[in-house]
Amino acid sequence: MASTMHTLRLTAQRSTCRITPRSRNRLFQPALTCPFSTTTRRNAPDSPAPYSFRDSLDSSNRAFYDSLSPEDRIQYEQDAIKLDEYMTSPAVEARLNAEVSEAAYEVLSRTPRERPFPGSNERFKSGLMAMGEINEMDSGEDEVFEGDDMSSIAHGELEQHRELRAYARIAAWEMPLLSKLAKPFEPPTTTPLRFRYTDYFGETHPARFKIVCEFSPMDLPLTPAQRLTLIKLVGVRYDPQRDLVRMSCEMFETQAQNKRYLGDLVDTLIKEAKEGEAFEDVPVDFRHVKWQDRKEFPEGWKLSGGKREALEERRRERERKEQERVARGQIVDGVRVIEAAMKAARAEERVEIPIGKRLLGGKEKGPMAKGRQRLVR
Repeated sequence: MASTMHTLRLTAQRSTCRITPRSRNRLFQPALTCPFSTTTRRNAPDSPAPYSFRDSLDSSNRAFYDSLSPEDRIQYEQDAIKLDEYMTSPAVEARLNAEVSEAAYEVLSRTPRERPFPGSNERFKSGLMAMGEINEMDSGEDEVFEGDDMSSIAHGELEQHRELRAYARIAAWEMPLLSKLAKPFEPPTTTPLRFRYTDYFGETHPARFKIVCEFSPMDLPLTPAQRLTLIKLVGVRYDPQRDLVRMSCEMFETQAQNKRYLGDLVDTLIKEAKEGEAFEDVPVDFRHVKWQDRKEFPEGWKLSGGKREALEERRRERERKEQERVARGQIVDGVRVIEAAMKAARAEERVEIPIGKRLLGGKEKGPMAKGRQRLVR
């Protein structure tokens, strides 16, 4: 507020003249140190330079001042001094400050406080309630912490609960809409080239740009002689056991570039196999292959139609004989035998106490008379 009033006062002063308080004081200071001395008058060595009203004006007012006559210049100076004294008087300054303060208060009370926009110098601190929102400035800042909030662990559990509910809403409202984009399955067309990509789910890995290409020489439009030339060109990249050529590339920084390089390389191999030298005098070298012996099932052990029918007939005959023996009672039921034996054992079970006592008149005598003889069934 003080800076605003000071600026307004200086603006009013510049509209008339450029006399500053310090310059005005120098205007009425005597230039001589000894005005009543009989000696020759001379300027004091430390006295300031004589004041010039013209030097206190700016360029525009100075030009106007120079265009006046000497009488008008004197009148101009007197009016400027009177105006400056009036504007710097305490009464005028107090009234001016009061009006400026009242106007500033009225403007500030009517103007709503604007929030800082993104990129401004004032930093907007988003609160917890704005977490996850698209526009965090809509929720505002949090309230002042008064020691009545949850712990950080509880806030973590709450945030996990919010995340689960967000995924539940997606599954309930958005995923069913994907059925509109469903398309009938169409089996892929036969393509001679098969590419394999490697992905580490967003993690940085040196092999994430590697592309592997596989193809069979039989799927390419080549003659047998050209196919043999292609096998000689690829060298150790050919596997005769599976009839596959396997190549990889990871020279470039993107998977698309590596895939394009492998595609161009296959085109170059096909062109060389068709138009280049046939290498008829160079034998095929398969020393890099580790041959594996494949065990084949003997032909005599395989079930033919007649053997399968004879085996089924023997199984049916065995089941029929088994049912006849059950009907005649020739098959022993183990469960029934065990149950009958357990019943007989319980009926004949006896627990006998050793006779180490005598019973005389219903009284026990003797050193071993400590119990009664009973028969337990």
